[in-house]
Amino acid sequence: MRVVVLTESCFGNTAQVAEAVIEGLRSGGATVEALSADAAPPSLSADLVLVGAPTHNMGLPSSASRGQAAQKGGHAPPSGVREWIDRIDSVDGRIIAFSTTTGGLFAGSASKAIVKAFKRHKIRAEQGADFTVTGTPGPLADGELARAREWGRTLRG
Repeated sequence: MRVVVLTESCFGNTAQVAEAVIEGLRSGGATVEALSADAAPPSLSADLVLVGAPTHNMGLPSSASRGQAAQKGGHAPPSGVREWIDRIDSVDGRIIAFSTTTGGLFAGSASKAIVKAFKRHKIRAEQGADFTVTGTPGPLADGELARAREWGRTLRG
């Protein structure tokens, strides 16, 4: 199974989740390529494409929210998942979205926003797992990395 994991991360939490998911996938023999959304090509082909981002303002990060993250000590990539989806030519393979979020009723979910963004481009994507961070800069809640590894193991079949 060939998997591409494409992510955007501002404080490193989504990147940590992606690495744990990759560990789970590789433990079952999957071949995995990790890409940053700001450097990803406009066309991808794999058996499985995982797309992950942090939740900002109840949805996907924007240039403004990335700037706010940078002001709070995070890393602000020049562009992210939102911009990559807007410039894609094609994605071949099953697409599953995941995200990091502070949780709660009004936190929102970048994974839900990723699915909607793909839908606007007439590309089918599924909402996967959301992983909880304890605050804007993190860290991840206890047990979330283990849950991410296990989720990765379940995706390979």
